[in-house]
Amino acid sequence: MNKIFVILIVAAIIESIGVAYLGAGLKEINKQSGAPRQITASSIAHIVKAGFTNGKIILGVALEAVFFGCLLYMLSQRDVSLIWPLTSLSFVLTTLAAAMFLNEKVSPVRWAGVALIALGAAFTSYSESAKPSPAPPPGAASTALGPQ
Repeated sequence: MNKIFVILIVAAIIESIGVAYLGAGLKEINKQSGAPRQITASSIAHIVKAGFTNGKIILGVALEAVFFGCLLYMLSQRDVSLIWPLTSLSFVLTTLAAAMFLNEKVSPVRWAGVALIALGAAFTSYSESAKPSPAPPPGAASTALGPQ
């Protein structure tokens, strides 16, 4: 289980850095072209096209792909009901990254929400350790003793 938590923490760090790069890249695109007044297919196509040439967006997408690979591995090893809620820890790290690197102002109410997310992840983690061990399959005890 410790291996999964190490992978989870590393994956959450990678994802939060990726999201910060995506946000920074998109803000650069908005500064260059001006934010569209209306959401149209044309404005979305412009952002996508500009994103293909923006280094920050490319790096952000690559980091998100690494996170997704880690997620696939973790989901192959443990219950979805454990892993998916624990990935919410990346919200905590992403909020920290946004405040530190993107100079976003994070209100106390938003920090309270982030704390609640962390509390929920802690409950989820605790529930895994409190889960009863599965019973051995029928007949397993008699085969452990050998033929009788």
